[in-house]
Amino acid sequence: MKKLIKNGTIVTASDTYTAEILIEDGRISQIGTNLSAQGAEIIDANGCLVIPGGIDPHTHLDMPFGGTVTKDDFETGTKAAAFGGTTTVIDFCLTTKGEPLKNAIQTWHAKSKEKAVIDYGFHLMIAEINENVLIELPYVINEEGITSFKVFMAYKNVFQADDDTLFRTLVSAKEHGALVMVHAENGDVIDYLTKKAIADGNKDPIYHALTRPPELEGEATGRAATLTGLANSQLYVVHVSCADAVEKIAEARSKGFNVWGETCPQYLVLDQSYLERPNFEGAKYVWSPPLREKWNQEVLWNALKSGQLQTLGSDQCSFDFKGQKDLGKDDFTKIPNGGPIIEDRLSILFSEGVKKGRISLNQFVDLTSTRAAKLFGLYPKKGTIAVGADADIVIFDPQVERVISAETHHMAVDYNAFEGMKVTGEPVSVLSRGDFVVRDKQFVGKPGSGQYLKRAKYNVNAPVNQNETLPI
Repeated sequence: MKKLIKNGTIVTASDTYTAEILIEDGRISQIGTNLSAQGAEIIDANGCLVIPGGIDPHTHLDMPFGGTVTKDDFETGTKAAAFGGTTTVIDFCLTTKGEPLKNAIQTWHAKSKEKAVIDYGFHLMIAEINENVLIELPYVINEEGITSFKVFMAYKNVFQADDDTLFRTLVSAKEHGALVMVHAENGDVIDYLTKKAIADGNKDPIYHALTRPPELEGEATGRAATLTGLANSQLYVVHVSCADAVEKIAEARSKGFNVWGETCPQYLVLDQSYLERPNFEGAKYVWSPPLREKWNQEVLWNALKSGQLQTLGSDQCSFDFKGQKDLGKDDFTKIPNGGPIIEDRLSILFSEGVKKGRISLNQFVDLTSTRAAKLFGLYPKKGTIAVGADADIVIFDPQVERVISAETHHMAVDYNAFEGMKVTGEPVSVLSRGDFVVRDKQFVGKPGSGQYLKRAKYNVNAPVNQNETLPI
């Protein structure tokens, strides 16, 4: 059925204007004034912003870790994402050394099949580089449409890859048109520091942060950026948490290196002191990189405003406080790393960013949707409001106030990392390819309606709009 959105203020990464949007066959067919509404359902967006559906480039749904599995799967996780204004997620597909990459991808297809309520794609973890992996990469890119690879520089003896693997992945990515992503922390030194902390009897959650100091994130970020420059390749640094890493990214970009950076809401509004909360409550805030001293927050906000960081991911990786996080009750190294973030990503950035004058409305759209669409081969099908684009649209009320709470969120997890935080602005209705997933704050979607997205190859020069190109 045709739909006509009227009376809203359209906001894209480059423009803010008033117009009507006609939706036909899941796509935007016209944008203008006094459009013909014959046979169309009228959607009144009066007083609201009309923005592209959010793209979350960093999620971990139904992921095994630390002897357990994340609480939110592709059904509950994407449902919560939709309530938060996200219409596309890109999830991390984990691989196992010695096994074909195809097996891992099939496993993730099985996890997501008939569950996702919004569209989704995969990143692929690269744990090793050998002839078998190199032979498979063209299939992964061209047939599966997976054009981004993640290399862990941390989690020694679990996920961590060595510098040879990282460098050869960068070289291969340059050859085949893929984007390399890194979890940038020095895993070898962290391993030493954590073992020493346990030996010294320091087992509380705060030591998770104290054994992963910001210097080790900065060092690994700089090392990855240097290797990227040497390979003349492209790099995306996930979940940047501190000034040390921002400095290394800015330095690399000033040299013309093709380096991009992502941060997450938790690093913008929470700080290291949360890990010191009594009665093991600090475990709720154990993820990697850890929360930092509060002064880092303003550095991150300034980096978003200046363009040194380009995207906002959630790093959604939820574990229940009771029954999962408490696996590390007597040893912080056994606390499953991760938090429930996916639902509140847009609201926090809007409330703390736009409402407080830290970023513009257009930057808000760029950070939550457009830039990720461009970097990960989804633009212009996703990430913008334009004729021909998928009708992934969020009707967003910029004035409504609410208090974030586990009692009202839609994630499957038993706590909310932002419990009690007051925010201004939230999605009212969310459409995925022209169909309502959330309507008037009520879920009307269907598990399995989300489609798997095969993504285009990395292209740094893909335009933001007809008259603009992305800066390097």
